Formats: sequence, structure tokens, C-alpha cells
Amino acid sequence: MYIHNRNSKNKHINRLKMLFLLLGIVLLLSACGQSQKPSSSEQSNHNTGTKTDANSNAGANDQDDQQNTVPPQEEKDPVQEQLNQLSLDEKVGQMILAGVQGTTLDAQAKQMITDQKVGGIIFYANNVSTLQETAKFVQSIKDANRSNPVPIFMSVDQEGGKVSRMPETVESIPSNGKVGKTKDADLAETMGKLLARQIQLVGFNVDFAPVLDINSNPNNPVIGDRSFGSSASLVSQMGIAEMKGLRSEGIIPVVKHFPGHGDTSVDSHLDLPVVNKTEKQLAELEWIPFEAAVKEQVEAVMVAHILFPKLDPDHPASLSDVIIGQHLRGKFKYDGVVITDDLSMGAIAKNYKLDDAAVATVQAGSDILLVAHSYESAKTIFDTLKSAVKSGKISESRIDESVYRILALKQKYNLSDEKQSSGDLKQLNADILDWRKQVDAR
Repeated sequence: MYIHNRNSKNKHINRLKMLFLLLGIVLLLSACGQSQKPSSSEQSNHNTGTKTDANSNAGANDQDDQQNTVPPQEEKDPVQEQLNQLSLDEKVGQMILAGVQGTTLDAQAKQMITDQKVGGIIFYANNVSTLQETAKFVQSIKDANRSNPVPIFMSVDQEGGKVSRMPETVESIPSNGKVGKTKDADLAETMGKLLARQIQLVGFNVDFAPVLDINSNPNNPVIGDRSFGSSASLVSQMGIAEMKGLRSEGIIPVVKHFPGHGDTSVDSHLDLPVVNKTEKQLAELEWIPFEAAVKEQVEAVMVAHILFPKLDPDHPASLSDVIIGQHLRGKFKYDGVVITDDLSMGAIAKNYKLDDAAVATVQAGSDILLVAHSYESAKTIFDTLKSAVKSGKISESRIDESVYRILALKQKYNLSDEKQSSGDLKQLNADILDWRKQVDAR
């Protein structure tokens, strides 16, 4: 009995030893497994130790990045978005800047805005009455345009001197020629600011100024003291300063009359002037102020009705691909808005059919066709350009190029048909008088 119990006890002990041994092996294997799996910090340090592991880890990270990163969205172009919403009628209308009759909005003008959807209106002296009535007239045009998707340009020739459209209650601003004699760019910049404030009194947003023509021909019947002077450097200095003054007050400046009207002996309002200058001669004088304006990113350039036979014997500048396309757009690298001078002027009317001129100037690179004094002329241009697109004579993509520039300019200046006339007449008149004293003192 004793022996049996002793043997049983020994067997029990052996089983316990075997159990502990197995338990120890299990614990040892578990510990070994854990030692082979480093912590995150150890893993990081380990991966920097060998090139293969580092590349493998980078590849894993790249996969994670691809899964977690949202593809970047293309930045939206608000101008293109607006352009995409326009019909052909609305696009063609944006390329027309028309005149109106009388001093109140008549039915024909209203119909022109509704049917031809013109992108701009120009006022002349016969459209201006009192300050209050003129402001009312301008606002009535903006109100009529609200049915159209794009705000309207309200423009005027307000240069100072003899080219002034303001009512008599507004103090006058002397000519560029007089201001040019001061040779003071600060006075010219103030002049631009004052001109801007004048036209804001009635709600305009575009001024066909400054004049960048050089007064090189004393017998010139149309420029004279509208120019700052006979020196290219002076005209550049003063003209750019005036342009900046207009711009600083929120008015869109339009420099004129490219390629240069200063050496003409014929008034283009009456007939077609001819200037027999070579490209080299123009580059050494007339073009200098315009090149300066382009470098300053001028918003708009008006092109004159002048024939330069040594550049283009067949077309005046306003209809010439050589002058607009190859020189202004090409060599000058100008991508702003190009506006024709009034296509109803004698220089064009006596020598070209309006529909032919309209197609030619668009093909040459013009964006806006100015046509004043006739509702029928605006309709003719509208119908002509639409037909030219439908027949393939002008591609719709060519129309889109111009309308894109127009929309970009309107968006840049935040034009709105809801924007009312603004300014303090009394304060403005006092500022003009003070500035005139400074000009006179020089």
C-alpha cells in the first residue's frame, strides 16, 4: 500500500513537471512572437535602416495618400461660365455700342436694347440736358437692360476742353493741351480723377479718354489741343497719368485714336484721312504712347478710321487685320478690348457699306463696334454679324473671343445696372476750381 501510494505520488509529480514544462514552452514561444513584432517607433527606426524597407513603406504611404486625398478640382472661370450661358443673339449684342436719340428713353431705344441686346450706349451733347434729367435718362437705360443677362456700358466722350458733355452746372476742365504745358503728371492724374467724378454724377461707367494722339501736324483739323502736346514722351507721361486717374475712381478708360490721329489733315468725321508713314516712322512717334498704355494694361483701345497705305493700302486702320491683328494684337501683344471709332462717320460711310465694314473689323480683331446716331445702323450690324456666323464667314469661336474680353472687363469693374449716379456736385466743383488754379499757376 505504501509502495503503491509512493508510485502514484511520483507519477503525479511527473505529470505536474510535464505540465509546467509545456506551459513554459508556450510562454516562451509567445514571448518570442512578441519580440519579432516591433513597436511603431521601433518599426519606424527599423525602416530607415534598409533601403528596401524604406521604399516598401513609402509605397504603402503613397497608396494611403491616394486613397485619402480628394482629387483637386479645376478652378472655375467666372467669365467663361457667364459666356457659356449666353445665346448667339446675346453675344453679338455685346459687341455693339450704339447711340440714342433725344434726352429721354424712347420706344426705339428700348426696342434696340430688348431686341439687339446691345452691350453699350454712348451719349453725345444732344443727349445731355440738366444734371438731374441726364442721370434719370442714364438710369432708365440701365433699367431697360435688366432683362438682359449682362450689365450695360454707359459711355461718353469727356476729355476736357472743347470735348465736354457735362451740363453747365458742372465746372469745366481745360483742354489736354493746356494741362500738357504744365508737364506735371500729378496734375494729369488729378485731371483723370476729376473727369471720372464728373461723369459719375450722371451714372456713366466708361470714358473715351485719354487722347494719346501726338499733335505733330499744326494743320490738323480734329486733334489740336485735344492732345497733350507734340512730344511722344510728354503725351505718354501725361496720358498714362490721366488713364490711372480715371481708373482709380472706377471709370473704364479708353485710349484713342490708335494708330495715331495727330498727323492727319482731314477730319475723319467727314472723310477718310490718309497718312503716308512707314511702320518705322509710326514706331518712332505715334505708337509710343499706345505702347506705354499697353504696358500699363490699358482696358480698351479705340482704333481710328485712317488709311495707312504703307501698312495696308486696302483698309483703314479700323478695318485692317494688318494694323489691329498683326500690330496691336501681335507685335504689341495687346489682349484687351478693341473698339472702333464710330462706323457711321464719313470716313467709313463714304467708302464702305456698313455690313461689309462690320464683318471686316471683326475679322481684323475688333471687339466692339461703335455705331451712333441711327437705330437702324445698330440693327444692321446685329443682323450682319449673326448672318456671318451662320454662314461661316465668321466663326462663333471668333465671336466668343471678343465677348470673353468684354465680359472680363465688365466683371473687373463690377458693373451693375443697379448702380446709381453718385457724387457731390458742390464738392466736385470746388475741387475742380482748386485744381484749375494749380494748372494756371504752372
